Amino acid sequence: MHKLGKVLVAVLAVAVFGGTAYGYTTLESLDGVTREDVIEAPEPGEQPADGSLDILLVGRDSRTNQQGEPLDPAMLRELRVGANGDDLTDTLIVLRIPNGQKAVKAFSIPRDSFVAEPGSKDKTKINGIFGHAKFASASAQREAGKTDKAEIDKVAITAARKATLKAVEDLTGVKIDHFAEVNLQSFYDISNAVGGVEVCLKRDTKDIKSGANFKAGKQTIQGADALAFVRQREDLPRSDLDRVRRQQVFLAGLAKQVLSAGTLANPARLSELIDAVKRSVVLDGSWDLLDFVRQMRGVSGGGIAFDTIPVVNPDYRYNPKQPTATAVQVDPAQVRAFAASLIGVQPTTPQAPAGPKVDVVNASGKDGLAARVSDLLAEKGFGKGDTTADTGRRTSVVRFSDASGPATEIAKALGGLETEKVASVAAGHVQVVLGQVYKGPGVSAGGGAAGARTDQPITSDDTGCIN
Repeated sequence: MHKLGKVLVAVLAVAVFGGTAYGYTTLESLDGVTREDVIEAPEPGEQPADGSLDILLVGRDSRTNQQGEPLDPAMLRELRVGANGDDLTDTLIVLRIPNGQKAVKAFSIPRDSFVAEPGSKDKTKINGIFGHAKFASASAQREAGKTDKAEIDKVAITAARKATLKAVEDLTGVKIDHFAEVNLQSFYDISNAVGGVEVCLKRDTKDIKSGANFKAGKQTIQGADALAFVRQREDLPRSDLDRVRRQQVFLAGLAKQVLSAGTLANPARLSELIDAVKRSVVLDGSWDLLDFVRQMRGVSGGGIAFDTIPVVNPDYRYNPKQPTATAVQVDPAQVRAFAASLIGVQPTTPQAPAGPKVDVVNASGKDGLAARVSDLLAEKGFGKGDTTADTGRRTSVVRFSDASGPATEIAKALGGLETEKVASVAAGHVQVVLGQVYKGPGVSAGGGAAGARTDQPITSDDTGCIN
């Protein structure tokens, strides 16, 4: 197969689940796919400003189809989900296609990433922004006197998609060029259309909530099992981070399956794939697929590498009044640097102003914690001081002697620690003492260190066995 065709199929197998397998001359087959004006159309001939074409793939936990109609009760039972579901975006993947380079990169944003909500000073989990924006838009329309429910829902969903896209752009520093959305039924329909996707698990696992029930080893999944595979988070060692890995492995396997002769040489299977995409995928209205093919001429078909944004703390206690409420803490500066590194450019985010030197005392008993926290604070613009160990202490504190402002900022950056004025702290220094119950940034070596990856990248050529 011509390498351009391989890239087109591989890229859109991820971005729109393989809908272009017919190739360049028959892309008109996708004319029936649902379109939404989420992104403003670029000027003719306009090139991506940051040297890449960036596509946002959104997997939406919706009990409706892409036309807003409720899914049939029989289909809900087959999918193993209830009739009532929140409008959550449980899959967020950015596909970066560098201009003129060989590698195609994709990275996931964990659904519980704690981020700034667009248009607000509040922070929330990124998967809830869709539902928040949809509700706000619908309420505003009703207050303005609108009564047509179908029209209200349509406008509200458009606002929700735009808010989700804006949140991803704000977090990553990436200007999204195109948008693709799939729903719960998409995994069911498309995995059936390609004849299933091969995955490999390290151990037996079962989860009543998602309907997952899998044995260890290699296996081919499709239909309801495919949906359960990408939705499972219970009975996984790292919960949401392992679910992200599941989604990456499934998509990598799907890309590989779409590229296989068994799919490309089977007209009936290709026709079923096209029909599945039309039923369950939404693309932005400005995405000219024929022009997209032309833009891909300088990119080879060497596969897609999947990665995950760096995580500060996967078990972040963000609400002192609800100590059991957790989120995935991320640092936008780290995420932007990571996203920029995938295409070899420097992030444009301005560096934080220089701050005081921070001495970090590790009284927690956790190896390497002081160094990780010191590195993390340095990335935020604070100077590096000494890192030392001390005897066990239960609680954590940020100490200062002259100016309380920097100490307050540091305490907030570390998850809301107590501050204390102590004369023994040198002028121009802040001392951070990390106790045994410290749960803030840097606590985990796997994704806890500043800029650290949660996993090694995977590719469509080699997914390996996972949890």
